[in-house]
Amino acid sequence: MDSLRSIASVVVDTPLARHLAGAPPRPSARDAFERARRWFLAGQRIDMQLLADEIGVNRATLYRWVGNRDQFLAEILWSLGEPTLQNIVESTPGAGGDRISRIVGRLCQTLVDSEPLRAYLTREPESALRLITRSASPVQRRFRDAIEALLAHEVAAGNLHLPLELADLAYVITRIAESFIYTDLITGEPPAPEKAEVTIATLLR
Repeated sequence: MDSLRSIASVVVDTPLARHLAGAPPRPSARDAFERARRWFLAGQRIDMQLLADEIGVNRATLYRWVGNRDQFLAEILWSLGEPTLQNIVESTPGAGGDRISRIVGRLCQTLVDSEPLRAYLTREPESALRLITRSASPVQRRFRDAIEALLAHEVAAGNLHLPLELADLAYVITRIAESFIYTDLITGEPPAPEKAEVTIATLLR
């Protein structure tokens, strides 16, 4: 028995060992991300202290994992937006400027119809606009990069001749999309995703 105790005392403390021993796994950054994303989809505010408490870490650890709250929200937003955009790209036929305008128009409509996004915009309008639409925002930067990649593909295929430099045009299209998605917060008028599609189609003709 003493020899068994001595063997047990040198077992390495690994996640596998804890799992086999029935110990609960230690929380991770992924746990924080998944729980916060579920909250966002349910229309719930991301409260960093509450999140830290629920996953069993202190706030300092949580912030070390995810950065500040804006950085964390940006990752959550893009984790939802990227597959949405990818699905739209893959399911939109056509070529050239018409295809790109339809892609952006469909994305705008999807975002306008998104209940979690609308709840977030209603709950935190100023910080949400700052996070989503500022040039320094990782959300806007990644969207611009995606649009730039679409434009580059159509140019390489000979389906599109650009009226502006590639990066500049991607930025303009991004701003047009934002203007019609978040119209209610910017001017008080209802969002108009269909106008984004028409405007971009006109620009790319």
